[in-house]
Amino acid sequence: MTSAAAPLSAAASKTANEENFPVASLLLHKSRRATVMAYYHFARHADDVADSAALTGEEKVAALDALEAGLRGTKDGPDLATATAFRTAVSGDLALIETAAELLNAFRRDALRNYCADWADLLSYCQSSAAPVGRFLLTLHGESAETFPANDALCAALQVLNHLQDCGKDLRELDRVYIPVDLLTAAGLTRDVLRQPASPAALRRVLDQMLDLTDGLIADARPLVGKIGDVRLRLQTSITVRVAEVLSKRLRSGDPLATRVKLSPLDYAGVVVGGVLRGVMV
Repeated sequence: MTSAAAPLSAAASKTANEENFPVASLLLHKSRRATVMAYYHFARHADDVADSAALTGEEKVAALDALEAGLRGTKDGPDLATATAFRTAVSGDLALIETAAELLNAFRRDALRNYCADWADLLSYCQSSAAPVGRFLLTLHGESAETFPANDALCAALQVLNHLQDCGKDLRELDRVYIPVDLLTAAGLTRDVLRQPASPAALRRVLDQMLDLTDGLIADARPLVGKIGDVRLRLQTSITVRVAEVLSKRLRSGDPLATRVKLSPLDYAGVVVGGVLRGVMV
């Protein structure tokens, strides 16, 4: 998932304790939180469909297609409640509806495909699985489309970091590998290395390669903070950029196969302070 330029998780199917980012930050104006939550519940429901062990790939795609019809107001029913609720929450705003519909392309892909060929393929996936979340928040707050490129970089960075955190779990529980096949192959590895209890040296090098590329995305994302006019969203985004920076560092020193690498409460306190200061000073 999970996620995004501000308070939505990049991984919609995760529980609150597993997410890197709060679902609806208190920094956002209370008038917008219900809409943010409607988006979150829609995304989480769609993610649950894509992850369902009870459905075939074709059945998942059909259910996701029905959700899109619900978003667009051409179909209704109890299984489409989260879609119709989001449509109602945004008063049928087409731009906001598109940010939810785009997520479904990533979930359709997850339903039918369990690998990424290379870094470009992974970024293409992130463009549907993560970038729309940030674009939703920016559009909801009336921000310019000029913010989208930096937003997309931040969302991709968050998504890749989440995939690295959960690389072993994704294979074991979902039979999915988001680490690019070409990087594993060049290191003489197969996807089964992710079943090991700890990362061998060759995999560690692959993870560091991905973190190098992710740090490039974070660098591209930093200007986003200064481009956002809404003060509350700017502060939340600044904090999120700082979370990505610190989590990338944690993943360089931690082994995601041995334990889930995440930020501690002390880390979060530090990123909130640092993020707010950066957001105020731009």
